[in-house]
Amino acid sequence: MLHTVLRAHRAHCPPMAPSAVLESVAEARRGIARLVDAVLHGSGDCGVPAGIEDVINVGIGGSDLGPRLAVEALAGAGPGRLRCHFLANLDGNSVRRLMRTLDPRRTLIVLVSKSFTTQETHLNGEALRSWMLDAHAGDAAAASRHFVAVTANVEAARAQGIAPERTLPIWDFVGGRYSVWSAVGLVLALAIGHRAFDDFLAGAALVDDHFRTAPWRRNLPVLMALTGVWNRNALGFPGLAVIPYCDALGNLPAFLQQLEMESLGKSVRPDGAPVAQPTVPVLWGHVGTNAQHAFFQALHQGTDTVPVDFVGVATADHGLPEHHAALLANMLAQAAALAVGKTYEEAWAESPGESDAAARAVLAAQRTFPGNRPSTTILLESLTPTSLGTLLALYEHKVFVQSLLWDVNAFDQWGVELGKTVARTILPTLGTDAASDAALDPPTRALVAAIRASDSRRHDTPTS
Repeated sequence: MLHTVLRAHRAHCPPMAPSAVLESVAEARRGIARLVDAVLHGSGDCGVPAGIEDVINVGIGGSDLGPRLAVEALAGAGPGRLRCHFLANLDGNSVRRLMRTLDPRRTLIVLVSKSFTTQETHLNGEALRSWMLDAHAGDAAAASRHFVAVTANVEAARAQGIAPERTLPIWDFVGGRYSVWSAVGLVLALAIGHRAFDDFLAGAALVDDHFRTAPWRRNLPVLMALTGVWNRNALGFPGLAVIPYCDALGNLPAFLQQLEMESLGKSVRPDGAPVAQPTVPVLWGHVGTNAQHAFFQALHQGTDTVPVDFVGVATADHGLPEHHAALLANMLAQAAALAVGKTYEEAWAESPGESDAAARAVLAAQRTFPGNRPSTTILLESLTPTSLGTLLALYEHKVFVQSLLWDVNAFDQWGVELGKTVARTILPTLGTDAASDAALDPPTRALVAAIRASDSRRHDTPTS
């Protein structure tokens, strides 16, 4: 829970951290403000070149999902002077596209990695470093001015030529999926300005105060957590769909997938004993109304019941009131239809012109909706830095309460590490030398052979 210290300066309840930690966090906020002002004003402070127009945030997991969601959601909330791009996974097409379309001399690259050794961030960073060196005719000092590091490994950042004034901290007490409130959110501060970024922190602090002071019966994170536990354990529903009726919140399901499934996807208690009940549901979703034309058929009439979280915004600022009214009407209609459904008798009455009774009965059966399918609707008054902060903190505290009820540790992620370890074993075998294949299981060995064969055919085929 110490990630709440990152926004404690905007809370009314006393902070739950030593004074040294609070000062370290405050200094990081001051560092964010200095860097943001240097970039937006083109002052040359912190060694940042003037004339920056594009920012590339290089990070994965919590170093990508939270900032990406927030920047997209709050695109209209700040000066809008910078174009923000995100580079997360290892698909080389993504980094090549950015290098082909952006001007390196007007680009700032933010490398976000707690260890500064994350494979995806390291490889993407190296590709961008070569690109930047080429643009500066091999001048490493000039190229390094285009890089900012957000890391706990300050020495590794310095070894790559990133000066201390362009290095911001991450702390061990903040997990990646809870880190958007820290310097991990630098790209958001660059997009909307550091004062609006502080409003984002203030929105989260509102929920922190509410969670610590509101009675249980009116405590929103507690109520959401209890609803989720009831749906998962008492009713046995294995999924949860999150449907934001707001295109700007299109990345909310992906953000919550990490927050909930990485935090609660555990089958062992902190003491090593197995849990006593199923834990996290499979979380998925998409924006409405697109989702209605994709998978809502299964939500309404499928054999499995999937609880839904609807997220809407009461007022919009795009100046198209008819669009927004229709959007909200669709959201409310879907929640009502899931709850109320349609009886066989109602479906029968809808087709009085059908003369064949048997055909009418078949049609009525197909048009019957069971209803009694649960949903929760979260309605923001408007989409602002403050309201987005409250929304994300609401889900954070919900996850924390569920971790207590299910008796799991919401702040570790051992399941993420196994695949990384196995990948390090497989990587050397993808070359032409098959000497290390014996360490692989038979299916993986066959797939590696197929990849080698494909690569060999590509290199052997003459080009015209």
